[in-house]
Amino acid sequence: MKAQVLVIFGGTGDLAMRKLLPALYQNHREGALADGMRIVGVGREGFDRNAYLAKVCDALRQFVPVDDFDDAHWAIFSSRLDFVQLDALISSDYERLADTLRVQGRPARIFYLATPSELFIPICAELNRAGLVSVTSKVVLEKPLGHDLISARHINREVGTIFSENQIYRIDHYLGKETVQNLFALRFGNGLFERLWNRDGIRDVQITIAEQVGVEGRGAFYERTGAMRDMVQNHLLQLLCILAMEPPLSLEADAVRDENLKVLRSLKPLGRDEVVRQTVRGQYTAGQMHGAPVAGYLDEPDIHTDSRTETFVALKVELNNWRWAGVPFCLCTGKRLQSRVAEIVVNFRDVPHSVFGVPATDTRGNRLVIRLQPDESLKLYLMTKAPGDEMTVRPVSLNLEFATAFSTSRRDAYERLLLDVIRGRLTLFMRGDELDAAWQWIDPVIQAWHEQDHPEPYAAGSAGPDAALALVGQGHVASCDA
Repeated sequence: MKAQVLVIFGGTGDLAMRKLLPALYQNHREGALADGMRIVGVGREGFDRNAYLAKVCDALRQFVPVDDFDDAHWAIFSSRLDFVQLDALISSDYERLADTLRVQGRPARIFYLATPSELFIPICAELNRAGLVSVTSKVVLEKPLGHDLISARHINREVGTIFSENQIYRIDHYLGKETVQNLFALRFGNGLFERLWNRDGIRDVQITIAEQVGVEGRGAFYERTGAMRDMVQNHLLQLLCILAMEPPLSLEADAVRDENLKVLRSLKPLGRDEVVRQTVRGQYTAGQMHGAPVAGYLDEPDIHTDSRTETFVALKVELNNWRWAGVPFCLCTGKRLQSRVAEIVVNFRDVPHSVFGVPATDTRGNRLVIRLQPDESLKLYLMTKAPGDEMTVRPVSLNLEFATAFSTSRRDAYERLLLDVIRGRLTLFMRGDELDAAWQWIDPVIQAWHEQDHPEPYAAGSAGPDAALALVGQGHVASCDA
């Protein structure tokens, strides 16, 4: 493999320190990075190389498991690192970056833009103007990419004049999780599930990403974004695609992404009346988390006192296609909820007539639960006979916990996705037409919300707005109220 250099714009920011550099260190520690791989952090801070190394070292000590960090690995990893002070909007600053990259020879360049999306176009344009982009270059774009269809199309068009589609990696870290990868194996490697994976075998599907944290000091960012753009437009819709897609011809990038696109295009549009009936948006108020009081969203720093930004979203959507017609998919995400959990619940249809006296509304059995976090696992709940003289059945789970089932270490999502970028694997990254289709569906919902009143309040530490449970069905959802 040709030598490569990874340039991280936003190289001193929270994402770089908390996720990217720890992931790169772990890949280095496991021998997954080529000896010639170099990493250059880029930021506006006036660091020299030694100051930057000290900052990275502190971050690794904080965010890498204590048993994984040692001086020997750090000494070699730190030799890969460099830093360039650069303001993304000042053309002359790019000469310093060019000088640094020239010293390293002519490696293939990967530009990771861990910056707000409004900087994507000027950064790419300046890189091109400085002669730093070639046919071997790659660019990684963090989400959310744009804030609506128009802005996303503008970014894709302008970045696309500099980088070809197969050089652009639109990253969604949820797709790098081990259990998400296992959805492919579960669906397409097991004839048992594939025969049931349709409207005849499945009653409904719930996809939930619940967070206990609030906006975590990112009020200005969250005011512009909200839960719909931050979580639904990318994470939840991409999980929906994997669950609902038709079997691809192969696991090659475009074969998989072609099927993802079909799912996004088959999403039944939500008009204004459907938005009222099939969506709930909420905003957390003051409450209790872990026994301690926490502020409401309107009291967070950098939040407008009359903000209508949603911190919770629940949607009931359907797909207009042969496989899934009439099957509701419930998408749920929110901040300051009582539990931190990300999971998918597939509820299979009940038997047409129970001979055991189990109520038809009992949903504890006949379901598959795919836990993405905090503990990655698969659980298949089946109805089995309880011990005793009576013929009484109860749900029992067949449980696969990845931490105990496999002795080999599992890569973090960013570890896997960064390696995919380095190795040129595009399967887990959104294509431009996928992004376009997602925004086409999302935009009318957001526009309809603008015509409504404020989001429904819910107390921090609660299960979310009451209307959300009414929407998705109290007895059908395992996670929104987990």
